[in-house]
Amino acid sequence: MTANRDTLQKLGRFLLRGLRIGASTVSIVELLRNDWSGGLSAGAAWLVFLQVERRLPPLSPESEN
Repeated sequence: MTANRDTLQKLGRFLLRGLRIGASTVSIVELLRNDWSGGLSAGAAWLVFLQVERRLPPLSPESEN
């Protein structure tokens, strides 16, 4: 049961990191294209994803193996 939970936590962190990278990329591209509303919206999404990732508790040492 804990192996499934650890795997799910690792997958969730990986997907959250992917969302964060995607939002920052979209923000930069949109701002370079002078689409301010899209760029600022993606930037706000990036900040939200960053804050969520920082608030997650660290993985336990047993689950990193």
